[in-house]
Amino acid sequence: MIIRVWRGWVARGDGDAYEEYIRDVTIDGYAKVDGNRGGYLTRRADGDREEFCMISFWDSMDAVTGFAGPDPEVAVFYPRDDEFLLEREERVTHYTVFATMPGT
Repeated sequence: MIIRVWRGWVARGDGDAYEEYIRDVTIDGYAKVDGNRGGYLTRRADGDREEFCMISFWDSMDAVTGFAGPDPEVAVFYPRDDEFLLEREERVTHYTVFATMPGT
């Protein structure tokens, strides 16, 4: 299994609106991609901003490429991201899962 991690930051006052938006576009969008195993959408206060971190699970790097395109390290953005994001990672990080802990 592959874990894909991306982070972006919005103004503190935009956190709730971005959360609602990102839930709508990512949960349905990711679910339609073969090889996606789900994930977590997280957020935390970060000074006068809010940091969002998306952690998604994939069967393989081939599945990630099916989602992200020929360069799977490039982040995927959605139509309204520019309205919210003050800062964003343009590239994502992938990890290969080699073991799971009890309760996972």
